[in-house]
Amino acid sequence: MRVALTVNGSPVTTEVEPRTSLADFLRETQLLTGTHLGCEHGICGACTLLLDGEPVRSCLTFAADCGGREVRSIEGLDDDPVAIALRAAFTAEHALQCGYCTPGMMVTARDIVLRLPDADEARIRLELAGNLCRCTGYVGIVRAIERVLKERPAVTPPTSRAAVPTARFAAAAPATSAAAAPSAPQVATPGDRLTARVRLGLARDAVWRAIQDPALVASCVPGARIVSQENDRVRGEVLASLGPIRARFSGEAVVAYDAKTYSGRLTGDGRDAGTGTRLSGEAGFRVLEDGPGASAIELEIAYALRGALAQMGRGPIVQVFARELAETTGRNLEARISGRSNTAAPQRLGVFRLMLRVVWHQLRRIFGR
Repeated sequence: MRVALTVNGSPVTTEVEPRTSLADFLRETQLLTGTHLGCEHGICGACTLLLDGEPVRSCLTFAADCGGREVRSIEGLDDDPVAIALRAAFTAEHALQCGYCTPGMMVTARDIVLRLPDADEARIRLELAGNLCRCTGYVGIVRAIERVLKERPAVTPPTSRAAVPTARFAAAAPATSAAAAPSAPQVATPGDRLTARVRLGLARDAVWRAIQDPALVASCVPGARIVSQENDRVRGEVLASLGPIRARFSGEAVVAYDAKTYSGRLTGDGRDAGTGTRLSGEAGFRVLEDGPGASAIELEIAYALRGALAQMGRGPIVQVFARELAETTGRNLEARISGRSNTAAPQRLGVFRLMLRVVWHQLRRIFGR
């Protein structure tokens, strides 16, 4: 299902499975992992966030039901005055230990401060009954909320909750609601980003001509294959393996070139039928002169990996892995252009093999120091 909503003030338009929870949508699609999942039954409160200004259990809320609404996770409260005051109070009152319940606890605490400015200890404890903490005993959490209620920070009253008492707080400008979001939001850029630079011992014009041939480029990428091409639209697949795990991503991409600037952009979307994992991304590239008879390809990639294999696409190791893959592709491309090799790249992307090369390079850097 296609859904358009606002996430932490930014418009997002994307496709989601009808069964996808709002918590999984934020964590796997938007890579906002501050929302924690505990019981996944709406009991522990770890996944609490704001939907149109009101706390909800995101594990019980379907993302497909949030069209036209405003979602604000813990990441969206960085500049919120009440959240800022609560963070300081949680630190001062030792209101967290392991921290797993803290994002949901902060959202509920913020709601208490806004909605119940005269709350006493008994009422605070009653309001916190839906947020479980296995570490602190709640004493520090209650004291932190009492501290913020006493300090009375300047806050923005939630626009979707007109009945919230605000007499004890200095009102600021109204918060942006879903109704104020742009009527035609743009498709959100995927959340993970990486860059790579590959140097080739070939003139820029020769490299530029070569990369305008998608079939030639695909033949240099391990596991990649072009299935069909029509004008600027290319269909293809990438076969990858990680030990016993096999994935075959089939999809479509649109590529555009700008000869004046020796640059281009590719936007694509693919899916592995076996695991249901979906990969979408956008890549910008340009060819630069890099000395006499040499050039360099610079890549800027934004991507999102959703589904069973999403955990494989996170962490700093991905940056190093992507650079190694880019360098492997660059070496293959240089050999093909110069006529030194007619051998195609391996028919399958062996992730373990590339990761071993990454580890080897890291060890060389460490011992080289």
